[in-house]
Amino acid sequence: MADQLDYQTLREIFTRLRAARPEPKGELEHLNAFTLLVAVALSAQATDRGVNAATRGLFAVADTPEKMLALGEEGLIAHIRTIGLYRNKAKNVIRLSRLLLERFGGEVPSSRAALQSLPGVGRKTANVVLNMWWHLPAQAVDTHIFRVGNRTGIAPGKTPEAVERALEDNVPAEFQLHAHHWLILHGRYVCTARRPACSTCLIADLCPWEEKTP
Repeated sequence: MADQLDYQTLREIFTRLRAARPEPKGELEHLNAFTLLVAVALSAQATDRGVNAATRGLFAVADTPEKMLALGEEGLIAHIRTIGLYRNKAKNVIRLSRLLLERFGGEVPSSRAALQSLPGVGRKTANVVLNMWWHLPAQAVDTHIFRVGNRTGIAPGKTPEAVERALEDNVPAEFQLHAHHWLILHGRYVCTARRPACSTCLIADLCPWEEKTP
């Protein structure tokens, strides 16, 4: 785990990431806050591409909690069978749809605590929804961000919560909104787990990782 980078180095890193992708977007397809919440919940231990392939048909028929409940658990399973852990995820989506109607008037809540009170919604999922839908500077730490944060010293930490706190505490405010998207995309396509593309990485000269690939 690298040491925490200093403020000026972080500014330069995120200035470069912003220049390369001024408006980074999450790759999960959605139509509204509810479909975003469902898509993120379904994405646990699954790829965004796989989730998108399943949810295009699903969201065409069930884009609200009411429609999801009308579809039912077996109807939902028929759409998401290609996604890992689909039975448990289907149970959670049906339960969270019911709770959205019972507790929140059918609306997706905009607080982390309220989101995490829903079945299958952990801190990472809640942070994704807060960031992507309400444009709050919430940092959703997945495996890509955890790896990049520790390799580069952008946000070192032994747990996802520690990496999240390091991002919140150290990344300059002007970059907070998009920080987690820049780091996810960097980890997914450049700073990969097995063979990172260090030779073409736009922040390689600022990265202290000692095992850079040629």
